Amino acid sequence: MDDDNFAPTLRRVRRLVVDYLRPHLDRGSTPVPVAVWEAPGEPVGWSEAVEMDFRPVTAGTPWGRPWGTAWFRVDVDASGLPGALELRVDIGFDHSRPGFQCEATVWDGRGRIVKALEPMNDRVTIEASAGDTVTLYVEASANPNILFAEGGSATAQLNNMPTPLGDLGTAPADPLYRFRGAWVAPAPGEPAELIADIEVLEGILRVGARDSRRYAQVCRALRAMLEVVDTDDLDGTVDRARAALAPALAARAAPSAAVLHAVGHAHIDSAWLWPVRETRRKVARTFANVLDLMERDPEFTFVASSAQQFAWVEADYPELFGRVADRVREGRFLPVGGMWVESDTNLPSGESLVRQFVEGTRYFLETFGIESDEVWLPDSFGYTGALPQIAAAAGKARALVQKVSWNDTNRIPVSSFAWEGIDGTRILTHIPSVDIYNTDLRAEDLVRAESQLRPRGGLTHTLVPFGYGDGGGGPTRQMIASGRRSRDVEGLPRLRFSSPSAFFADASAELTADLAWVGELYLEAHRGTYTTQRAMKVGNRTMERLLEKAEHVAAAAAILTGAEYPYALLRATWQRVLLLQFHDILPGTSIAWVHKEARLAYAEAEATIRAVIDEGLGYLPAAEPSAHAAFPVSAVFQEGRHVLANEYLEAVVDHRGWVVSLRDRRSGHELNAPGEPLGVLRVHPDTPGEYDAWELDADVERVGAELHDVDEIVHSGDDGARTIEVVRSFGHSRFRQRYTLRAGVAALEFHTHVDWAESRKLLKLAFALDVKAESVSFGTQFGYLDRPAVRNTSWDRAKFEVPAHRFAWIGMPGQGIAVCNDAIYGHDVSRHTRDGGGSTIEVGLSLLRSPRFPDPTTDQGEHAFAVSLSSADGIADAMREADRLEGLSIEPIPPAARLVSSMDPGIVVSAVKLADDRSGDVVVRFHEALGERGRARLGLHFPAGKVRRVDLLERELPGSPVCLDGAELSLDIRPFELVTLRLSKHGNSTY
Repeated sequence: MDDDNFAPTLRRVRRLVVDYLRPHLDRGSTPVPVAVWEAPGEPVGWSEAVEMDFRPVTAGTPWGRPWGTAWFRVDVDASGLPGALELRVDIGFDHSRPGFQCEATVWDGRGRIVKALEPMNDRVTIEASAGDTVTLYVEASANPNILFAEGGSATAQLNNMPTPLGDLGTAPADPLYRFRGAWVAPAPGEPAELIADIEVLEGILRVGARDSRRYAQVCRALRAMLEVVDTDDLDGTVDRARAALAPALAARAAPSAAVLHAVGHAHIDSAWLWPVRETRRKVARTFANVLDLMERDPEFTFVASSAQQFAWVEADYPELFGRVADRVREGRFLPVGGMWVESDTNLPSGESLVRQFVEGTRYFLETFGIESDEVWLPDSFGYTGALPQIAAAAGKARALVQKVSWNDTNRIPVSSFAWEGIDGTRILTHIPSVDIYNTDLRAEDLVRAESQLRPRGGLTHTLVPFGYGDGGGGPTRQMIASGRRSRDVEGLPRLRFSSPSAFFADASAELTADLAWVGELYLEAHRGTYTTQRAMKVGNRTMERLLEKAEHVAAAAAILTGAEYPYALLRATWQRVLLLQFHDILPGTSIAWVHKEARLAYAEAEATIRAVIDEGLGYLPAAEPSAHAAFPVSAVFQEGRHVLANEYLEAVVDHRGWVVSLRDRRSGHELNAPGEPLGVLRVHPDTPGEYDAWELDADVERVGAELHDVDEIVHSGDDGARTIEVVRSFGHSRFRQRYTLRAGVAALEFHTHVDWAESRKLLKLAFALDVKAESVSFGTQFGYLDRPAVRNTSWDRAKFEVPAHRFAWIGMPGQGIAVCNDAIYGHDVSRHTRDGGGSTIEVGLSLLRSPRFPDPTTDQGEHAFAVSLSSADGIADAMREADRLEGLSIEPIPPAARLVSSMDPGIVVSAVKLADDRSGDVVVRFHEALGERGRARLGLHFPAGKVRRVDLLERELPGSPVCLDGAELSLDIRPFELVTLRLSKHGNSTY
């Protein structure tokens, strides 16, 4: 006999689990009667549903049109059923995956949520005395399998085939699921524990070396277990079977093993492949599951971010929320992150990110009296270099991020590190080395977490978030059972059930000075999200500008005239906009339903805030009309060329409708590279290998069609502004480009109107510039950052598409050029050496994409873009031009309506508002934007009393003194520093 041939043993073990132990868990199960009522439209509440006419339903009955809701009434007769019972309900689950399908909420007869039902968590414990009849109501959601819409094949998933299921208007009406039945059985006992023992040991075998002593020891323990277990008497022999396995489970982990901090978690996207209304139910289901686990396991803790999700539960399910609040007070249900939602961080403005922290942190403080000190953003698509400073100003000292572990080219070389932002602020940051944020604690994940922890010899601790995410229901009893057995066992790293605070304390203790990362955490993936769903980008940017203006104008009206400040309305609108900045809404990666609702929400919010602005301006002196520029714009047509000129620039447009020359009349420099036109439209094939809406492949640069053909060229305008309009066609789309030169403006504007009807195409606007540079400065939140124009390294090459705010500036001694935009984020930069010497920098702006998944109609229709090109000696000139360009769509605040103004070009005021505590104090937020050390000066246009530095929640901070001298305020400021001040009106102080 070959004692080391364990293959037959392992096959017998697997059969024992599948054919005997798992079925034994349902021993004595009894079918129970079920009745159903399907809601004809949108979901209804429990009190309405229970009054409806339920009809009996049997196994095999189809139910659930896409996005529909069915209520199943389950009547459990406990007669003759001793002890604790478990109800199992299968509404048609696909048990091969935890989410992306039907799920349900279980209610009792009093309208109290008991727990949820999901594919991997389909049992409910019944609390009943013998002879009782227990009635439960199962609110089942027929959510489509959108990610696997083409039958669940791997090919369909990778290719992300278009599906009509993402919109109520296009989804078919046929039922998606079949009800399979409901059964009640005695609660499982020791057999379930034996299964957990076996599965942990099987996991050790899967990750271990087959020729190791440990492998043989575990196999021998399993063989010994098989010798004592009797499949005809499992209840009678399970204790001996577990005893046979005990020595293998008792063997301790290696002293050098990493420590994995397992934290209960359930990443729930606030919208994605389901609408916001379904997220509200998903959150309730997950929270109910967590509460059920806490009832049965006094050591279990759980973390949840996104104040918005807590607020939904508070509004929709007050009884459930009360139980959550009790566990929060116990310190077991832990609100983390302190943001309103887990937002994108590349696309929102700096002030938006400030408000994410303000609204989230304030909600947790007001609701629970707690304040977390960490950032929790596992799934955001890259992390701006401005985030450390913003987070620190909101009282956050550490951060958990994850998505950069998806990098397609380079790996961040450290797992725990001091992350330094653009202003020099550092926060302790961790990238869980397990690479995912929804593990079920299987052996493969635990070993991967240890093997990828970097640096290997320097770090011991890593955080492992566990629980089924995306509506999968969170942690389960099986995960906890597995985790308990994996605490200290040979063949696996050490695991402890933990919390973020405990983990970060251990991580901080082993952090050394060399473990650091400076600047943005750029995600080498999901680059298409800077462009996808153009309406999201425009709506968000429009609301950011309008809210900034509305707060300032309303504050001026309140301080200067005594008008009422609309605190509640502004806060509610901010919260609405912050929700839409969630990392699958603003980036454009949700189903059609989500984006349709978002477009409507933006329109409603815009109307509301424009009314606030109009009302505030009505209290204030009217703005005086500005004088016309002294030098008119000329337009001539000669030798087949169109020439526009003012005192600053001369632009030449040829017969193809291309700007073939843009000359700075002051310096004589040409802005365009020799022989290269400016503002060229290019259409590229856009078929990424997977994840249509998310990805933009590097190969997209290699193939593209320039729009040569001209349908029409038209002149318009007067001496104040002249325009050459060029009309082109491509495929099924039509393009109208307007080149506009205004009097007194040192910039040529490129206005592009597109009626877009392409599929899987990318539209770019390209500028070939005559400037030598190795890097380009891109606008970002509260400053700018430099990225390479050369592609020497793999890190450089991976940044073939990058996000930017408002401008890109390229400079060399004697010449700088600014490319400014209005709500365009995706940029690419490349450097080309010219024949005979010299180099060209090409800047491309991504205008539109047309992915088919998850929204088959993404960006079809009309869109408008504004870009300008100008000589710019430095970043300050680029910023001024970006301000001017933005002012074409939203008028700047008139001087008479300003309470505060900057007296320095590098000091940018981002918020002027009244304090949230309704004291009447004025809050001013500004930053140094040029990367220079100096003294910030602000002009005050109201009689200010005391002035103090405050954090983002408007609480006083220590710091260098602020000088208030009459109508001028000044203080020392470091490069890119963000400052918030609180000023009381003269004679009225809260200090």
